[in-house]
Amino acid sequence: MQRRRAVSPEKRYEQLIAQFAEMDGVTIPGDAPGREGKFGAAALKVGGKIFAMLAQGRLVVKLPRARVDELVDAGQGERFDPGHGRLMREWLSLDPDSELGWDGLAREALHFVDPVHRAAPGRLPSLTRPQADPAAVRSDERSS
Repeated sequence: MQRRRAVSPEKRYEQLIAQFAEMDGVTIPGDAPGREGKFGAAALKVGGKIFAMLAQGRLVVKLPRARVDELVDAGQGERFDPGHGRLMREWLSLDPDSELGWDGLAREALHFVDPVHRAAPGRLPSLTRPQADPAAVRSDERSS
């Protein structure tokens, strides 16, 4: 039996960017000319603030400290270290083996970082694929 190849973190992040690209107020990588190579240049931002990024092949999201503590305690990731040895209390670096959905964590981070999105979650489009309307399926079956 052939084993399925896992999707690379880079590809998963590209998919995440595509999901957030049409949201009001969200800046995707490449939307800020002159920032190439600088910290946060490849991050998802809202109101100029980073809410999700890919660092060292791991999804990194900004969440409330208590939520980060909960996820770390559950073995889903670790506090993010941006490279200077100081762990960030409100940043989670998701474990590559975690089965938590990237889109759900990124949405949670967006709600945390941006008060407008937090106050009006109805503005956010669904990040999951739309399900077929059972009534429409039944009516299609009747017409065949």
